[in-house]
Amino acid sequence: MAEGNKTVTAYEEALDALSSLITKRSRADKSNNGDRFELLSDYLKILDLDVAISQLKVIHVAGTKGKGSTCTFTESILRNCGFRTGLFTSPHLIDVRERFRLDGDDISEDKFLAYFWWCYDRLKEKATEDIPMPSYFRFLALLAFKIFTAEQIDVAILEVGLGGRFDATNVVQKPVVCGISSLGYDHMEILGNTLGEIAGEKAGIFKYGVPAFTVPQPDEAMRVLEENASKLDVPLQVVPPLDASLLNGLKLGLEGEHQYMNAGLAVALSSTWLQRTSQLGINYLDTTSPLPEQFIKGLTMANLQGRAQIVPDRYTNSETSGDLVFYLDGAHSPESMEICARWFSLAIKEENQQETFDFQPPNSSGSSNGLPQRQHDGKIRKNSAQILLFNCMSVRDPQLLLPSLMKTCARHGVYFKKALFVPNASVYNKVGSHALPPTETQIDLSWQFALQRVWENLMLGDKDNASEDVKDYTELSARSCENSAVFSSLPLAIKWLRDSVQQNQSLRFQVLVTGSLHLIGDVLKIVKK
Repeated sequence: MAEGNKTVTAYEEALDALSSLITKRSRADKSNNGDRFELLSDYLKILDLDVAISQLKVIHVAGTKGKGSTCTFTESILRNCGFRTGLFTSPHLIDVRERFRLDGDDISEDKFLAYFWWCYDRLKEKATEDIPMPSYFRFLALLAFKIFTAEQIDVAILEVGLGGRFDATNVVQKPVVCGISSLGYDHMEILGNTLGEIAGEKAGIFKYGVPAFTVPQPDEAMRVLEENASKLDVPLQVVPPLDASLLNGLKLGLEGEHQYMNAGLAVALSSTWLQRTSQLGINYLDTTSPLPEQFIKGLTMANLQGRAQIVPDRYTNSETSGDLVFYLDGAHSPESMEICARWFSLAIKEENQQETFDFQPPNSSGSSNGLPQRQHDGKIRKNSAQILLFNCMSVRDPQLLLPSLMKTCARHGVYFKKALFVPNASVYNKVGSHALPPTETQIDLSWQFALQRVWENLMLGDKDNASEDVKDYTELSARSCENSAVFSSLPLAIKWLRDSVQQNQSLRFQVLVTGSLHLIGDVLKIVKK
């Protein structure tokens, strides 16, 4: 099929159809009765999935932070125990097929297309004014159910998209076990303004008599979880972080100290699933015993893009230019921003210490004669500089995110040389790499300038101005700001970074990319090309 002068592939055609389901409607919440949550039952009947879905052996996980990591660890553990696994997560970073993993791999393009059109055509054929086409995320959840039932997997691990009570994944009536990862403030415009209200929405995934696990939570949140569990006769247990010594000297596959919390929850979920599905021979419920070998392998081999991920730029040649290394983490809440900043600070310290350790001064006088100094292996010793590449959605509060990031880095002795603010390259109403972003003349950069103002005022220590309503602020000359810059597109920002290191052999840019998983995906698309 041709689109102008461009040929659209079969895969892109499917992504265009998927894009048509992205609506401006408000997300499901209490005010709109879950955006007619009952429609999901109609969709399941249309797709002949109403009986099949009840036969899936589901692990269902909600939470504010760490639910994706918990699901990833859980899938990896059970796959290494020999089971066929299906993992449904969100969002995707580069390709929508990342959301559907079979036995640890993204679903193939051929399978995706077959299942996509099977679902889309049936729903389109039966669509009426009363039962319209499902919205984007609901369709993806229904597609996951079709894929997992047709592929006859042993276990389905489902990550809640948003909240819990009215999430499309919550159409599952009888999961084997449920998990709630760390709770915090996010999506308050939908889930509520207090931790108690947020916890109540997450606890909406609890089902009568089905065991549930959570991690240590703030008192207000824990109280609400316990109340909801009690009403449904749910045995709710609090799981401590995994003891690192149980890994026999190995490291978790996902970086960061906070991952031991998610790993502990994953071990409890996996063990309970094994026990409740009568999978004898592999079990771990006694936390004082050594972990089974399959559990250790699963925890240490787990991988997840966009969370504490380090990607050197392939475009720059470190032999003839400086280094450019991207540190990617999709943190977008104050709590996760602090964790991200701590990870980044420790990661670059470790790298820079290794550089210093490898370096042998050319002479005892320490004089460099003004020339770039070389290590004993003849390579140029690099001077590192930390750069922030940032964007966040306008529903987030940069007055909470940016100070948390800056202060945590400063506590570890890390200070950013420059902060770059960019709009996301992704088009929110399109899925797929062929969906072009708006032209530069169409881009509204007022939000990026607002973010820049918060950053500049923080750098100047001007807390009063930093706490002004940034949404009222629409103009700022990027050229007048020493500590930051606004770029009209992500490719321009990355070109500036590449040009900077290209011109300086002794420079290493360590770029922290954070604030938005959409931004992480956009950077990966460019850097991994």
